[in-house]
Amino acid sequence: MLHTTRAYGGMLVAPHHLAAQAGQRVLAEGGNAIEAMVAAAAAIAVVYPHMNSLGGDNFWLIHEPGEAPIGIDACGGAAELASIDFYREQGLEAIPGRGPLAALTVAGALSGWEAALAVSKGAWDGRFLLPRLLEDAIAVAREGIAVTASQAANTAAKKPEMGSSPGFAETYCPDGSVPRTGDRFRQARLAASLEVLAKEGLESFYRGDLARSLASDLEAAGSPLRLSDLEGFKARRVHPLSVEVAGHRVFNMPPPTQGLASLMLLGIAQHLDFGEPGSFDFIHGLLEATKRAFLVRDRHVTDPDYMTVDPASFLTPEVLREAAGDIDPVKAMPWPAPANAGDTVWLGAIDREGRAVSFIQSTYWEFGSGVVLPESGIVWQNRGTSFSLDRAHHNHLLPGRRPFHTIQPALAQLSDGRVMTYGTMGGEGQPQTQAMLFARHVLMGQDLQETVTAPRWLLGRTWGSEHTNVRMEDRFDPEVIAKLKAAGHDIELVGAFDEIMGHAGALVHHPDGLIEGAADPRSDGQARGF
Repeated sequence: MLHTTRAYGGMLVAPHHLAAQAGQRVLAEGGNAIEAMVAAAAAIAVVYPHMNSLGGDNFWLIHEPGEAPIGIDACGGAAELASIDFYREQGLEAIPGRGPLAALTVAGALSGWEAALAVSKGAWDGRFLLPRLLEDAIAVAREGIAVTASQAANTAAKKPEMGSSPGFAETYCPDGSVPRTGDRFRQARLAASLEVLAKEGLESFYRGDLARSLASDLEAAGSPLRLSDLEGFKARRVHPLSVEVAGHRVFNMPPPTQGLASLMLLGIAQHLDFGEPGSFDFIHGLLEATKRAFLVRDRHVTDPDYMTVDPASFLTPEVLREAAGDIDPVKAMPWPAPANAGDTVWLGAIDREGRAVSFIQSTYWEFGSGVVLPESGIVWQNRGTSFSLDRAHHNHLLPGRRPFHTIQPALAQLSDGRVMTYGTMGGEGQPQTQAMLFARHVLMGQDLQETVTAPRWLLGRTWGSEHTNVRMEDRFDPEVIAKLKAAGHDIELVGAFDEIMGHAGALVHHPDGLIEGAADPRSDGQARGF
């Protein structure tokens, strides 16, 4: 039985214990939540290489007591050469999921770290330098990590589709075979790249020697990305979206993420009769709220520079109440609708001052494009595969356009003065798991670790799966499952702690300084406090 972790000095939660340790060490040495998160973000890119990398994107929600939360959008846009005609001329009807042509968007993650550290050094008097923040990541990349069961399983599952992805087999199957759980896995080229960043600064990734290396390797592999695409990129500071739920204020990221869907889901569900956690009313209500939120997301959400509607207009009390009124309390709305896959890591940090970070980092699918750049050892994301090659589609490919993102971190300011950071990986499962965590812990008073451990469900796709039914862990009451099927839900049972449900986590800061944390038993993670 896992128990909620509690401490007063600071805490970081991550889906791998070495990343949590890297962040906790910075907190214990007097660092703030942003500095700790950069250390953890660098470490998680090394220890969970199948789920995220320096060649991906990230998003931040940053909270300081008494101030409005800050959002950082570190989502890279499409290459200038990446046009619909570019792909059509090669006889393609869609952007490939793997290989060099899937590596078409700038990796924004390092610029996100840089933008967050600017907040740390300015408003928070941050004092930690990059060599210290990247120290743990460099060490574990050079000395090697013990391969997790998750990495081993995903390497085996995805290796057959990586034929067009240069460097994948050499990097992730170094002796020609899939590594086994517990094998030592070294990433010397990645360690050297992190050392360059520690010495030259994060700018080097976009406008330095490292950028020139990345651009040269990307072009040689066949990607449309060029040095000018890297040089022109900067992460953006944005205003988070928010909605009031039962007197609490919940925050999430604006487009191009699906944060709008996460907020709509909770905003709709608050008007329903939940019943008890795990009951038919609880599950049916959240599933039906998910469908209404996803319909709005799939019709409107894209790069906000190209949107014709204000996303906040879908979060008004009138719109949310009307959507809730459309839900039949005993019958499921027909499904599926178009969906998207995804792969990600979520991490949270809270320091002694109550400053909090909700952070998410991703390469989109597991191992992203699969293209591993030979000099840097960095695997590049395939986030641009979410673009359509149909010019009539609201998310069609344009040079410089930012792709739709399933990833989005969550943060809530509760009516009693507590602050909660929470999130998960898992594509379409992210809004649903966020809603489960918030409803169970905040609205129903369930213990934090019990909330994260509790059985979950997933409507839609994740991890590259084509399934769009409702997958449920087999720990749910069989009578509840039978009632859901009778109501018209297409139910598929999966394992008791199935990784397909994502790796969730949560931290809660209390007004008296107590910090509570919970890590997901489906992951290799920990909540580490001091």
